[in-house]
Amino acid sequence: MLMKTYTAAPGTATNTSGIVLDNLRVAYHDRVVLKPLSLTIEPGEVLALIGPSGSGKTTVLRAIAGFVPPASGRIFMGDRDITRLPPYKRGLGMVVQNYALFPHLKVEDNVAFGLRARKLPKALTNERVQQALKSVGMVDFATRYPHQLSGGQQQRVAIARALATKPQVLLLDEPLSALDAQIRHNMVEEIARLHRELPEMTILYVTHDQTEALTLADKIGIMKDGSMVAYGETHALYRQPPNRFAAEFLGRANILGATVLELKSQAGETLVSCGGTLVNVVTPGILHSRNKLLCVRPQHITLHKRSERSNRLDATLKSLHWQGDLTHLLCDVAGETVRVVLTQLNPLPQAGDRLALWFEPDDAVLLEVGHV
Repeated sequence: MLMKTYTAAPGTATNTSGIVLDNLRVAYHDRVVLKPLSLTIEPGEVLALIGPSGSGKTTVLRAIAGFVPPASGRIFMGDRDITRLPPYKRGLGMVVQNYALFPHLKVEDNVAFGLRARKLPKALTNERVQQALKSVGMVDFATRYPHQLSGGQQQRVAIARALATKPQVLLLDEPLSALDAQIRHNMVEEIARLHRELPEMTILYVTHDQTEALTLADKIGIMKDGSMVAYGETHALYRQPPNRFAAEFLGRANILGATVLELKSQAGETLVSCGGTLVNVVTPGILHSRNKLLCVRPQHITLHKRSERSNRLDATLKSLHWQGDLTHLLCDVAGETVRVVLTQLNPLPQAGDRLALWFEPDDAVLLEVGHV
């Protein structure tokens, strides 16, 4: 599935920080690693690119940064065509997963490196360094060397170095993957805070971590085999994934075979046969075929009816995993496995128990069979 331009066409922007890709294509030795992609990242927007290894997400970022020459297509930053500009002339900041700090330089000198390369006055350089270190809470560590810092502190310095040059666009390439879970969580909050303080800065965030993408991004693009197979506003893409790959990659999803019993030409509730029973699903528009897949998130299923519209699936509990505030149930529904995630479940059911699983019509999505 090849995604086309989603917003403005190249050359129509009047900003200086938005990014527009116009049929961007990248190939290595005649092997295409990024199929033609047209995409607009609006000024001040946070776009997260996610996908499995080799999907092309980092290639997109590196092409924008200027480290990968495109085989064809163009890259715009605002009204400027930056396709052939060297990286240092693009006005971009970049943070990578291995920090890339100079081990022989103190923190303040690492942060000042880009400013000195631009030959900024010493007073201005010092002021920018202090501002950048303050923004990431590292002023007190200015005279330390990288080996004297923790992994999270080193990544803060890397972010400060990128911010010191006041980039119009910030590129983040798996910046937190080398950190442990708690530090990663803290750094996600730190990046979110920085963007609130610098709302005019456009951010492209490449990650394999769906939680980071859901937390930070205004929009998410999902990559697979060199193409973007799903794109949209974060909440909408999670709630209404366009295909099975997007549903399963962006959060856990139960995917069940389903048959549409009544084809409709307009949005509304549709009667579907699924799991040996009849359920209603809210559909956005015309349905052209009866064979579908029903997608419902584990956390959208309950053991209690919530409204008169609630759908019911009869299930048998296969196993239960208690994790303190969350309980994970693995159930059998007409031979298919359904996952349920519940909070404050008491008393706990036992394996073999018969359960009624409930979900709302607008918490389910119908997907095409074999699509992506």
